[in-house]
Amino acid sequence: MKKISLILFILIGFNVLSQGKYEAGMTKALTDLKNAQTADDMLKISAFFERIADAEKDKWLPYYYAAFCNNASAWMNEKADKDKTAEKSLVLLDKAEILETNNSEIHCLRSMTATMQMTVDPMSRWQSYGTEASKALDNAKKADPNNPRIYHLEAQSKMNTPVAFGGGKKVAKPIFEKAVELYNSFTLASPFHPDWGKDDAVKLLKECD
Repeated sequence: MKKISLILFILIGFNVLSQGKYEAGMTKALTDLKNAQTADDMLKISAFFERIADAEKDKWLPYYYAAFCNNASAWMNEKADKDKTAEKSLVLLDKAEILETNNSEIHCLRSMTATMQMTVDPMSRWQSYGTEASKALDNAKKADPNNPRIYHLEAQSKMNTPVAFGGGKKVAKPIFEKAVELYNSFTLASPFHPDWGKDDAVKLLKECD
């Protein structure tokens, strides 16, 4: 009986130590993300998140953030190969989705990745990648209709779509309003869950006036 108790104590101790390393790593990585200034910064942080994910093996959030930062690096670098960046992000998101199926945040990031691929050649890619981006947002709504990032991304897409094709600021404004309303009432599931977008949504909403 004493041996069993000792083994349980050791196992619990290892679990607490592992959890402590995870929390410390995520806290550092998220702090670095907030302070990132360049595309290279984003790539380094993406790699750090990926190392956390590979070490933990049962946490989806590090893979999510690795993909998020990887995408951000391409947006911050005009010379970046967005197709190559997207391929890497999709691999990371596939790993995240194995651990967390039908997650609204992952669907949103898939939409962002498809949008990035579309921007490589909008005229020839809008039908394929544009449809893929919209489908991902539809999946995000089904998973969690109260996720503000869904409507933020949808409104941003509408804002950047020509009026002749059903877009424009007038169309985007009420969707941005919904996004901001949901941001104001949004509650994080944990300190490490996605919390980005509110400031940008508020700024873009003002541009719609």
